Amino acid sequence: MSRLGKIPINLPKGVKITTANGVLLVEGPKGKLTRPMQEGISVTVEGEKIKVTRANDERQTRASHGLIRSTLNSMVKGVSEGFNRTLVSVGVGYRMAVQGNKLSISAGFSHPVVFELPKGVTGKVDDQTKLTLSGIDKEQLGTVADKIRAVRPPEPYKGKGIRYEGEQIQLKEGKAGAGGKSA
Repeated sequence: MSRLGKIPINLPKGVKITTANGVLLVEGPKGKLTRPMQEGISVTVEGEKIKVTRANDERQTRASHGLIRSTLNSMVKGVSEGFNRTLVSVGVGYRMAVQGNKLSISAGFSHPVVFELPKGVTGKVDDQTKLTLSGIDKEQLGTVADKIRAVRPPEPYKGKGIRYEGEQIQLKEGKAGAGGKSA
């Protein structure tokens, strides 16, 4: 039995779970999410707990047991509370601005990079350098945050670039003669 897969999920108030035609639907106050179910895995609601069980001990079913439980837990948390991801731009002249669903990033290029936020993800900028993304789908939010970070990833010498809040960048030492003793 999967260690993670056998842990029951707490069902918050206002969240409904239904399974039909191999599709799992989770509805809550923030919205609804769907995900196709894998054969051999079943989801049952017992009171205020959700249990994920597997029908057999085939290799693929065992491998997916914990993954589906973890994904379902993220879906339940997303429709009840939502998720946030914060990105910070570090560097002189590096800034971000949101207009509607378009994110404009000035990150040291000759032109601003315009990034369109997908449906389901919203952005808010504080101090022109701090972008907070929010949404109900954890997977989609992580993918969008990663694409924005890829516009200008942190460089290893000065640490300039776009990074996640709290991310530690391992800085490299510069050239040996850069401190400069001239002969």
